[in-house]
Amino acid sequence: MTAATISATSLLTAVRSLTPDLAARRSEIDAERKLPMDIVERLRDIGVYRMCFSAEIGGPGLTSLEQLEVVEALSYGDTATGWCAMIGAATGIYAGYLDERAIAELMPTQDLITAGLIFPAGRAERVAGGYRLTGRWKFGSAITHADLVIGGAFVTSGGRMEETAEGGPLVRLFFMRRDQVAVFDTWDTTGLRGSGSNDYAVEDLFVPEHHSFAFSERKSCRGRLSEPEALARIMPGVPLGTARAALDYVRGLADGKIVTATRQKWADNYRAQYLLGECEMEYIVARGAVVNTVAELWDALDGKRFADLPTDLRIATALARTNAFRAAQRIVTRLCELVGTDSIYRPNPLDIWLRDTNTMARHIIAHDQVIQSTGAFVLGGRPEFPFVVGLG
Repeated sequence: MTAATISATSLLTAVRSLTPDLAARRSEIDAERKLPMDIVERLRDIGVYRMCFSAEIGGPGLTSLEQLEVVEALSYGDTATGWCAMIGAATGIYAGYLDERAIAELMPTQDLITAGLIFPAGRAERVAGGYRLTGRWKFGSAITHADLVIGGAFVTSGGRMEETAEGGPLVRLFFMRRDQVAVFDTWDTTGLRGSGSNDYAVEDLFVPEHHSFAFSERKSCRGRLSEPEALARIMPGVPLGTARAALDYVRGLADGKIVTATRQKWADNYRAQYLLGECEMEYIVARGAVVNTVAELWDALDGKRFADLPTDLRIATALARTNAFRAAQRIVTRLCELVGTDSIYRPNPLDIWLRDTNTMARHIIAHDQVIQSTGAFVLGGRPEFPFVVGLG
C-alpha cells in the first residue's frame, strides 16, 4: 500500500483480517521469543509501520485514537505482535524531530521498523560532524526484525557531561541502522516473550549530527503527533486488546462450563455471573477512559503544545493509560481464577495472557511513579516521572 491508499478504516479492516492467524500462532510466537518474519512482512505490506507518519511529511495522517485502535486489534490476536507493532511504528513519530535530509537518508520508505529505548543508557562524545556513541540498552522490543534502532545517551565533550540551560544533563536520541548494532539474546522472560526485547549495544559508533534528535526540537513536523508523549498515547491499545481477547475467550467457554462441586451451569452460578460482570465493567470503564482522554487531547492540541494544555487534561491521559495496564492485569487474573486449574496449562491462552499482562504492568508507564507524578504536578510538588505531565 502507499500512504495515499491507507485510511484508518482500510488499515483497521486489514489488521482485523489477520487476527485469526495471529491467535492460531500465539503459542508459536511465545515459544520462539520473537515474531516470525512472515507476520512482520504482512504487517509491513498492509501499512502498519507507516501509520504514525504525519500528513505533513507524506504519511497517512491517522489520529492517535485511530493508531491505538490498530494496536488494540493486533493485540487481540497476539499481545506480543501488538506490542512490537506499537514500538516499530514509532518511526513516523520520531521522523518529526529529524530534518528532511535525515529522513531521506534513514527512511527511504515509510514502512521501516524502529526498535530501541529512548531513556539514556549511553554516552555520546561530541566530535566533528556528530558524535561517537557508546552504550548498552535494555528492552529493545522488535529489535529481532527492526530496520532502524534508536538509543538515548548523555552528551559529553572532552569526556565531561554537558548540561542543559536548567543545569541538568544534556540527553539526545540517536538513530542507527540495525546492522550497526550488536544484539544480545537476553529476552528469556515470563511474559511478552514474543516481543524479542533483547539488549543491544554499540561502541564508539559515529552518528552524524543530523541523525540525532531531542524531543524539544521539532523539525519536519509541527502537528499533534510531534509531541514527546505521542507514542505513549497508543500504548494502552496493547493491554486493552489483550483484556478484550481474554474476556471473549472465557465467555466462549461458558456454555460448556459447570461448577464441579455442584454440577451447576456457569449461566446459573452467582460467582461466574458476578466475576464476568465485574470484569466487563472494569474493561468498559478502562477503555472508555482511554478513548475519551486521547480524543479530548487530540482536539486540544489543535495549534497548541502538550506542555501548554490545562493541568487536568495533561494528567488525564497519563492516569487513564496507567489504569488500562493495571485493569488488564486485574481482569485476566480474575478470569484465571474463574476458569480455575484449566488456565494454568500452556496450551490455554489464559496462561499467555496472564504472563503478558503481568510483564506489561512492570513497564514504567504502569508504575506508581506515574500516579505520584500526576499528584505532585497538581499539588506543586516534584514529579518523579515528569515526562508524563509534559515536564523535562
